[in-house]
Amino acid sequence: MKAVRFDHFGPPEVLKVVEVPKAMPREGEVLVRVRTAGVNFFEVLMRANRYAVTPQLPMIPGVEVAGVVEAIGEGVDSAVIGARVAVPLFALGRGEGYAEYVAVPGASVISIPDVLSFEAAVALMVQGLTVLHMVRQAPPRDKTVLVHAAAGGVGSLLVQLAKREGAGRVIATASSEKKRSLSRTLGADAAIDYTAEGWQETLREKAPVDLIYDTIGGEVTRASLVALAPGGELVFAALGRFRLEVADLNSMFEKNQTLKGFALLPLLSETLADDLSALFSLAVSGALIVAKGASFPLDKAADAHRAIESRGVSGKVVLVP
Repeated sequence: MKAVRFDHFGPPEVLKVVEVPKAMPREGEVLVRVRTAGVNFFEVLMRANRYAVTPQLPMIPGVEVAGVVEAIGEGVDSAVIGARVAVPLFALGRGEGYAEYVAVPGASVISIPDVLSFEAAVALMVQGLTVLHMVRQAPPRDKTVLVHAAAGGVGSLLVQLAKREGAGRVIATASSEKKRSLSRTLGADAAIDYTAEGWQETLREKAPVDLIYDTIGGEVTRASLVALAPGGELVFAALGRFRLEVADLNSMFEKNQTLKGFALLPLLSETLADDLSALFSLAVSGALIVAKGASFPLDKAADAHRAIESRGVSGKVVLVP
């Protein structure tokens, strides 16, 4: 079968399509023909060895796929053959989703409603669960909330769930008017250009925020603090991109502000299947809109990574084997 692998760190060109032995289901496993594989920003960072954790090489990335059960191992009910399923590989502590097939424990797959696309199902795995747990860890009810990269896969969902969970006001940031328009369509009360000089001072003067969901990191984090109200909270979810210094933290403490770290994997539990099914139901009902992103063939994985790095796309980026 075909898979995308990188044997050394570097630019997108290190991603190569290779032939590897076809995955085969063992006892208790199912073989899933991958119809859509998610591409995430942290995989872009891993490929360049800029993530918080350095992966072992060679590596086939991809921690979330959706597809159809094609074969089963011993002990699995044959009724699942042909089922449309989501496969949260990240919950199994593994990757290898940039491929034509994956073999996983039958108990780990989650049914996808017939009316939900594979692309939407993938968008609701890492990114959907991230958003769900972020609003649980830092509830937005009755607060003025700042959502960065609000047209991206995480941000577009976060705008909606923050409003759904009772945020008093949601302020979105995005780098282009097209993206800002999308965030307003999804429910943001206001949208600003975080690449414009002085945006944070303007926001502080007009509407200081109570809660910041930061998925960007770097200098954006420091700039965001200018707009954070006394007693406000910064939720940092950009692992490996924390650039605040002691002086920044001291300033936060003097203003009774809170810094909270966020990482998805430690929060996953036996509720994962129920949580994901709930997100699927919200999407099917129209209560949660999955912003359409960009799709690339498996052999164009390098282009998918370039698209994410350029920040030129909205929504979820996926590969279609």
